[in-house]
Amino acid sequence: MKPTDFSIHVTSFLTHHLAAQRNLSPNTIKAYRDVFILFLRFCRDVQGIAPEKLRIEHIDVSFIETFLDHLEIERKSSPRTRNHRLATLHAFFRYLQAEEPAHMFQCQKILAIPLRRYARPTVAYVSKEELAEILAQPNVQVSQGRRDAVLLSVLYDTGARVQELIDLSVGDVRLDPPAQLRLMGKGRKMRAVPLMDNTVHLLRDHLQENHLEIPEQFDKPLFQNARNQRLSRSGIRYILQKYLVTARTKVPSLNRTVSPHTLRHAKGMHLFQSGISLDMIRDFLGHVDVKTTQIYARANLEMKRHALQKITDPSPVPIMPSWQQNKGLLDWLRSL
Repeated sequence: MKPTDFSIHVTSFLTHHLAAQRNLSPNTIKAYRDVFILFLRFCRDVQGIAPEKLRIEHIDVSFIETFLDHLEIERKSSPRTRNHRLATLHAFFRYLQAEEPAHMFQCQKILAIPLRRYARPTVAYVSKEELAEILAQPNVQVSQGRRDAVLLSVLYDTGARVQELIDLSVGDVRLDPPAQLRLMGKGRKMRAVPLMDNTVHLLRDHLQENHLEIPEQFDKPLFQNARNQRLSRSGIRYILQKYLVTARTKVPSLNRTVSPHTLRHAKGMHLFQSGISLDMIRDFLGHVDVKTTQIYARANLEMKRHALQKITDPSPVPIMPSWQQNKGLLDWLRSL
């Protein structure tokens, strides 16, 4: 069977364009791939087009909009998830218009499909008191508890994404002054993050206990599971949730959703509250655009507004009468 033009370009887009030209990480490429899996299943199960028969000419604005409606109605996808799926298709058709100029008009019409607007939730983070209670839960009398204490401390202190923490190797750690950690962020961008003294001591003990301080061990994972392999996302999430259960009995305010990414938000928020500029926080957290970092400024402003509403008296500003009650003004306006 002769391959279709759609299959040829999707394969090239996922295996060559994203990896070689855009230098995206394997996890990002997997996320793009998963969108195409959903799209091909929609074509097969809803539109009745087998994946091996799908051609570029089949896909127009109406086709894409039907797919997006399918995601919202049948799969109950949120507006944010819908936007992610659409952004992936936008990326593909932006690539396609350069590869197939004959389909440029068709591609540009699809690129004009707007993202769905939605109310962005306030950034979720934990206070310093809540964080201290979480970090106090691991039992440092046993090796697993000591590993978990170091892991959670590094997760907060560096503001690392979960995948960045998973990818850490022993060679990425520098404990000599200035102590720092080397993180591989989105788009394979490296950044060095400074470490606080307490975290340096914890890491030094962790390396010595697990015999990881010699150069021969530098390629090994910094944090390992019971099989001496890298931890997974679900493994790190499990570690955090395990200690949240006991921390909630002591701090009732923790009875809400707290994920590993919440600790990253907590670091960003605490840096902002300490007077660190948004530009420096952007570089520290590895944001591409400072607009992403502005979520901490908005969240801090909202927090202050709620605090003022609780402690201040009713507003002293007098209630002004409606201009509609001023008959003279109304008569003058009508005369214009």
